[in-house]
Amino acid sequence: MIKHRSFVGLDVHARTVEGCVLDADSGVITHRKLPAATPGIVGWVAALPAPQIATYEAGPTGFGLARQLKAAGITCLVAAPSKLQRPSGDRVKTDARDAEHLTKLLQLDQIVAVHVPTIEQETARDLVRAREDTREVLMSARHRLSKLLLRHGLVYDGGSAWSRPHDRWLREHRTSGTAAFTTAFDAYYESTVQAVARRDGLDKAIEEMAANSEFTPLVTRLGCLRGIAPLTGFSLAVEIPQWDRFTGNTIGAFLGLVPSEHSSGQSRFQGSITKTGNLHVRRLLVEAAWHHRRDYRPTTRSVMQPRWDRAPVAARLRGQAGNVRLHRQWVAFTARKKEPVVANVAIARELAGWCWSLAVMDD
Repeated sequence: MIKHRSFVGLDVHARTVEGCVLDADSGVITHRKLPAATPGIVGWVAALPAPQIATYEAGPTGFGLARQLKAAGITCLVAAPSKLQRPSGDRVKTDARDAEHLTKLLQLDQIVAVHVPTIEQETARDLVRAREDTREVLMSARHRLSKLLLRHGLVYDGGSAWSRPHDRWLREHRTSGTAAFTTAFDAYYESTVQAVARRDGLDKAIEEMAANSEFTPLVTRLGCLRGIAPLTGFSLAVEIPQWDRFTGNTIGAFLGLVPSEHSSGQSRFQGSITKTGNLHVRRLLVEAAWHHRRDYRPTTRSVMQPRWDRAPVAARLRGQAGNVRLHRQWVAFTARKKEPVVANVAIARELAGWCWSLAVMDD
């Protein structure tokens, strides 16, 4: 193990950085306020007595500083903010105290580090999250448009909403009210059309990247499970870059799909799921779990067949076992008269384990 001399805590903001360094030999703690320019921070840390180790909290400033420190030969841990231990009686919060707190935790080896993705992994994740943001914008735009019509007594009952017949019905009622109504309708309808076009463009870019990138083998293997289409598989691949950190049992806890618990003495209380970890991945798994509710007939898998044809034999067999098992779990929950939404979360937790088993499989 390397015995570090300088322990550096950095409280990083968009325009300024508060640095704190602890010299392990002398025990002296010093503070330094720095500009946010990465070369200046790296130069200051590199000038400290070697070997150095630095840390800062993961946040909106990204991982560029960690990459530059690593390139300079300096160990850098990006701390998970939710895992930092803080004194309950500490009522004073300043940048200098935060930097010093990070320094002391670093010296005590109490920093829980997050994975620093490569630039390719980070940009792929940005693409997926741009698609997620567009989905939310589209949902809001559609709600505004439908509620505008509802306030004027216009309710669509011709089948599925946001289909071609529904779109024709919307345009037929564009001039159903006053000029002010038409103007408001045009504004909401235009925002809906733009969001759909933006979503479709992002979907095309993701599908192309899923078919030809470093994530393609993993996306192909994950596609052997029902509910894991290329878009979902690509999102899982870029949002969880280190599957081998987990096991089939711990992946559910990492994604917040396990029950919360408060136990003391002889009492034990379990509540709703913890909802910690990656919200985007958790939502995708919960949505995918609903697909396993329907009867599973492998002989008529018209949607699954193209995905199975691209996957290795071992992945196909593993996916087949997972699909059978998850549907049987749904049948068991239904027989026990479990609430569907509760049962679905349990299926999503087990689905996360099956995804893990495919992710760590050799190509």
